[in-house]
This record gives sequence, C-alpha cells and structure tokens, in this order.
Amino acid sequence: MMEDPNLATYASMQAMAIGPADALRQNLQALTQILNSQRQMLDRQQDWPQHSLASFKMPKMTKDDDPEVYIEAFERHALMTRLDKRYWASQLGALVVGKAQAAYRALSRDDTQDYEQVKEAILYRLEINFKHYRRQFQAKKGPKAKQLRV
Repeated sequence: MMEDPNLATYASMQAMAIGPADALRQNLQALTQILNSQRQMLDRQQDWPQHSLASFKMPKMTKDDDPEVYIEAFERHALMTRLDKRYWASQLGALVVGKAQAAYRALSRDDTQDYEQVKEAILYRLEINFKHYRRQFQAKKGPKAKQLRV
C-alpha cells in the first residue's frame, strides 16, 4: 500500500518543526497512555472470573430433582466458583423449572435481585416447610401403630 506523498511530506515537516526532543516527549506520552489503558483492561479482565458468570456452569434443574437438594448444591457451587453474591438470585432463577420457575417469575423485579427472597419464594411455592417435613417423616414411619401405655 503506497502512502500519500502529500501526507508523508506534511508529517516530516511537522516532525522537523517541533524538534526531536518534542517528538520524543509526544511519543513517550502516547506510549504511556496506551500502556495505562492496557493495564486498566488487564485489571478488569482479571476481575472477570470473580464477578462474571463465565466461570459459573451448573446444569439446569430437572423435574426429578429434589428442589431443596438442588438449591443446596447451587449454593455450594456458587461458593466454590466464587460467584459474586449479586448474581446468585438471577442465576438460580434461570436454572429452576416448573413451580420453582413460576415462583421466581411471580416476584417483582426488585425481589428477584435478593437471593434470600428468591430462595424463600421458591421453597414456599413448593410447600417445603415444617408441614412438609412432618409429612415426610410420617410417610417413612409407616402406618400408625398402636402404642401401649405403660
């Protein structure tokens, strides 16, 4: 690619007009600005794994998953990958299905930013509470047996 002769002549005249010391100073300033810009970009890139979702990969919940166990696994994985807690609510909301997803979608936009509120809404919608545990316990215990009084 050929340079425009007028541009080359103009550039060489400018370089001569400002003198070699001024040209070096300008070049040094330009290089310093480029270096500072690249350093800032590198600093931001090093923060990405901690603050972005790039390192957070978890399979979507299935209808066969126990929601409580899934949420516990989600929390452990989020801690292990150092996912910023600001993203927990949106990530969980994107991964749940069925009634859990309906509970997430029913929340206001502000409430979907609060992980504890999202988790509470999902568990409430799935009726995972004291009564839930009592039913589970009684189901495992079997039919009521008559207890003898002593």
